[in-house]
Amino acid sequence: MRGVVFDGKRAEVVDDLAVRDPGPGEVLVAISAAGLCHSDLSVVDGTIPFPAPVVLGHEGAGIVEAVGAGVGHVGPGDHVALSTLANCGTCAQCDRGRPTMCRQAIGRPRKPFTRAGSAVYQFASNSAFAERTVVKAVQAVRIPKDIPLTSAALIGCGVLTGVGAVLNRARVGYGESVVVIGTGGIGLNVVQGARIAGASRIVAVDANPAKETVARRFGATDFLTSTDAVRDVLPTGADHVFECVGRVELIRQAIDLLDRHGQAVLLGVPPATAEASFLVSSMYLDKSILGCRYGSSRPQRDIALYAELYRTGRLLLDELVTDTYPVEDFAKAAADAEAGRVARAVLTFRPGAAG
Repeated sequence: MRGVVFDGKRAEVVDDLAVRDPGPGEVLVAISAAGLCHSDLSVVDGTIPFPAPVVLGHEGAGIVEAVGAGVGHVGPGDHVALSTLANCGTCAQCDRGRPTMCRQAIGRPRKPFTRAGSAVYQFASNSAFAERTVVKAVQAVRIPKDIPLTSAALIGCGVLTGVGAVLNRARVGYGESVVVIGTGGIGLNVVQGARIAGASRIVAVDANPAKETVARRFGATDFLTSTDAVRDVLPTGADHVFECVGRVELIRQAIDLLDRHGQAVLLGVPPATAEASFLVSSMYLDKSILGCRYGSSRPQRDIALYAELYRTGRLLLDELVTDTYPVEDFAKAAADAEAGRVARAVLTFRPGAAG
């Protein structure tokens, strides 16, 4: 079968992958569509260290082909969106409703794939850039069949991360002010999360002025090409500032833009050894700096919620899909994403194709 494999030096589309059958508590999914997230590209450029060879992709949707023993919430033929959280469901963090903090879900890559007889790693417990993948049952969330799978694919990472950061981590309140630095796939979902939460002022900041139209479509009330002008819009600062780029100088700017009792939420991913600085004295006005993993999400709950918000017109998904590419055009999709020409590029597969 086809898939995108990073061998430690370059990523390429191959056609000789195999994946094992699902074991107890696992689900085999035929991937229909998968969003290309910058986290996938960060593996290729080394920003996110990951063992190779690895099948890339972590934002996908498809159709269940088979389930292992003990799986009852999904079955063959169901449409599912996939999360990256292979959490155990039984530890103290899972019991508290914090699956993103489950230690079983972090840094434990599996090898369900083989190529030429050698084992291949799975990225983010998911590997959606393959015609089929095996995931833990907790990662497969059933969705209504009337949601296009090219749009549903984006729920499992970009939407969970961006909207979840607003609703679950920052808990933006009605009438509060929000600044979003960076309006790529994550940033746009922060913007629409703020709109759903009822923020009164949503200031999108992006160096690319061509992104203004889409940012306003998702809910931005203001659009700026530099953080320098934010104080002209919000003279006392913002209640919440989300950094969605992953640059330490922007993290500093996010902190400096806070009003009293404000929160800076870090979503962008800088290099693993990056350090940021801030004025300690500024924090004594009850300001906070919040890390956020995967939107502090509970995928079985949140994916179903976001699917329903989409069906009622409150959550935009179709508008996130700038373009679709057959998996063979991965290189072009990656180049377009790197150049900022797309909010989200989506790779497509033939559901259930043999290989």
